[in-house]
Amino acid sequence: MHKNIKLLALFNFFTDFHLYSAILIIYFAKVTGSFVLGMSLFSVAMVSSALFEIPTGIFSDYIGRKKTMVLGALCSILSVVFYAVGTGYLILFIGALFEGLRRSWYSGNNDALLYETLASTNRKDDYAHYLGKTGAMFQVASAVGIIIGGIIAVYSFSIIMWLSVIPQIICLIIALSIIEPVKQSSQSGNIYSHLTTALAKIWSNKKLRLLSINSIIGYAIGESTYQFRSAFVNTLWPLWAVGFSKVLSSIGAAVSYWYSGKIIKKIGAFRLLLISNLYGKVINIGSVVFATVVSPVLLALTSLFFGATGVASSKLNQKEFTDEQRATLGSINSFLGSLAFGVFAIVLGFLADQYGPTKALLIAYFLSLPTLLINWILFKNNKDE
Repeated sequence: MHKNIKLLALFNFFTDFHLYSAILIIYFAKVTGSFVLGMSLFSVAMVSSALFEIPTGIFSDYIGRKKTMVLGALCSILSVVFYAVGTGYLILFIGALFEGLRRSWYSGNNDALLYETLASTNRKDDYAHYLGKTGAMFQVASAVGIIIGGIIAVYSFSIIMWLSVIPQIICLIIALSIIEPVKQSSQSGNIYSHLTTALAKIWSNKKLRLLSINSIIGYAIGESTYQFRSAFVNTLWPLWAVGFSKVLSSIGAAVSYWYSGKIIKKIGAFRLLLISNLYGKVINIGSVVFATVVSPVLLALTSLFFGATGVASSKLNQKEFTDEQRATLGSINSFLGSLAFGVFAIVLGFLADQYGPTKALLIAYFLSLPTLLINWILFKNNKDE
């Protein structure tokens, strides 16, 4: 196994090893004195990520994958430090800005690093296998972090925040140890031309266009409903048990990532996207329509396809991306997905205020139904692949 792959697996683990995952909104609300201000910090992180998304993707294609990872790790350290200092809203606001910048440095770049590392040893066909293995580390770290953080939170929020700085320092050390992959082609000297070419690539390639639309809608609605789902779970389970639903989701997603390469080889990427989409719609809608104490467990089980579909989507995108704009094309998708998330999160919140968490979640799941049609078209037009 290439050194970069081992380092990337470790890097992914420590990136998401946040002890504060389960209590961050409570911490924000405690510092700011308001849940509204606390939630606004999540919006700041997502919007800043969207704004920085395309520039950082272009920089990645120009300055290299290793330097981009190092910059991301530095931003991550600063983000958690500002969160830990947490003397007021302004300090947390700066931390959220660095959090968004960190996300944008990693987005597009790290997948491109893995793909180019494999390409340099003529192993591009193993991309899905290794992306699944390295992606599973995010979910394992998230589950472990939620459990440990929940225990420490009983004693001190401050200790949790400062301890969370350590994993990000480890990420910086790992990033400095990465070997820069050999560039597959040279870059144009004109950044605007580079961006225009990337946008034209998405527009002219029907398959890539449908994959992009599918991932943008899927991320906007899927991530919004995932973050909001705790409000629905809390109508069925006591507050202390809500975190266990997320732990189950993380475990399921980790398993899905780990075996994603084998699953994709067995049934094919396009068929997997269609099957998982249908499975998710049935479980999500059914669990909310017939809400019982079992519903949070059923909702968590949708994560069993989460990792595999993420890997399948990335694999199909990477096949369509060009070497010159590989990170830029990925960043364009992430940029549009983040903006869509920002809009839909507000819509979801409005629906919840008007109709309650259960009906809001149900409406959101119905709004995601068009992705079924997109996945059917992709499967129908690409059966041979």
